[in-house]
Amino acid sequence: MIELEDMRYFVEIADSGGFSRAAARLGVSKSIVSRRIARIEEHLGARLLNRTTRGVTATDAGLEFKARAERLLADYDEALDAVAVHGGEVVGRLRISAPLSFGIHHLAPVLAELAAAHPRLELDVSLTDRLVDLIGERIDAAIRIGKLEDSSHVARRIAPIRSLVVASPAYLARKGRPTRPEDLAGDHDCLIYTGSRSPDWVFTRGEGVVSVRPRGRLRSDSGETLVAWAVAGLGIAQLPSFLLGDTLDTGALVPLLLDHPTPEFGMYVVRPPGPHAPGKVRALTEALLRHFGGTPAWDRCVRQMAQEEAARRPAGKAGARG
Repeated sequence: MIELEDMRYFVEIADSGGFSRAAARLGVSKSIVSRRIARIEEHLGARLLNRTTRGVTATDAGLEFKARAERLLADYDEALDAVAVHGGEVVGRLRISAPLSFGIHHLAPVLAELAAAHPRLELDVSLTDRLVDLIGERIDAAIRIGKLEDSSHVARRIAPIRSLVVASPAYLARKGRPTRPEDLAGDHDCLIYTGSRSPDWVFTRGEGVVSVRPRGRLRSDSGETLVAWAVAGLGIAQLPSFLLGDTLDTGALVPLLLDHPTPEFGMYVVRPPGPHAPGKVRALTEALLRHFGGTPAWDRCVRQMAQEEAARRPAGKAGARG
């Protein structure tokens, strides 16, 4: 008799392309995974996997078995979820993808609280700035930040995301303070985030926008690295406010161009298409709304600074530069 857990192990191997990788994802030894697959193949009398030195791939029979196994597992998980809802429980495995820096600094405490509240919930969290394939990688929910592309996925907006242009007092003492976005394309050293879809920094000006191509010799796909470089006085950075943390409160970084704010984006929970969200995804969404809904804690100081900047400007000067 093939057990559902055997099917789950097989699907994991077929998706990950290796016994060791699947075992690591499942949290078991490689020998246990191998025994379960051997049991399935023996019961079916068919070879489901091609094993080579480069990895593992499914045979034609394996692909057929995988497709049907995934449907059975999905139905089983849905049945568990439906029953658990009546008992007020959240059960099953919740696979989550989230941006690396946001996951470390802000999501991890929320997930810890979620796990403590629901002892029968399993969490499988991948922190990566890569845009994951929810269906292909069997992700139940992804936290995405920025502007969403059109897709068949279902999205729920959780919170606004704003960026700030910042620099250290030491940098400003050495290079001067930019007073308009265009100054960034001149003699200033900018710290470039290479994970952005566009190389330009965009600002609002009155009813319109202005785009600037920043110049700089230091580049990284890590927001935390850019924060460290900015604190060290190496340049001006444009960073999401959730990354800046205590650097603004302590004065390690100073916000710039507050009268030319960057466009607001959003933080979303995105799930694969379907008329009903599983209970585990609903629980995650509710937890995120409790923690980050409305004005997130990391934005309170940003709004206060913007208000103070506006109060310091002479009447009639707002947005008049450039």
